[in-house]
Amino acid sequence: MAAKIKKGDQVVLVTGKDKGRKGSVTKVVTKDGQAERVIVQGLNMVQRHTRPSQGNPQGGIINKEAAVHVSNVSHVDSNGKPTRVGFKVEGDKKVRYAKTTGDVING
Repeated sequence: MAAKIKKGDQVVLVTGKDKGRKGSVTKVVTKDGQAERVIVQGLNMVQRHTRPSQGNPQGGIINKEAAVHVSNVSHVDSNGKPTRVGFKVEGDKKVRYAKTTGDVING
């Protein structure tokens, strides 16, 4: 099954505390070959309390991005609006396209 959201895509959060904010996908967490959750740069920030370790001798409170379910993000089209993603075949290649504008995503 082809992925609708991939690493590097511009997305907007449609629910949650950061609703309406845009960011870039830094990581896609999969389960059984399906995209399950995504990590968006600078959004859904949480605080983690870490104890001192060899890699982090200071320890303390660290701010980091938490994963968001893939159903709670939407791709951003060329107009900056949220859009659904569809698939079509151009020539002999399957490509993703924005349903609102019809533009091919990362061609």
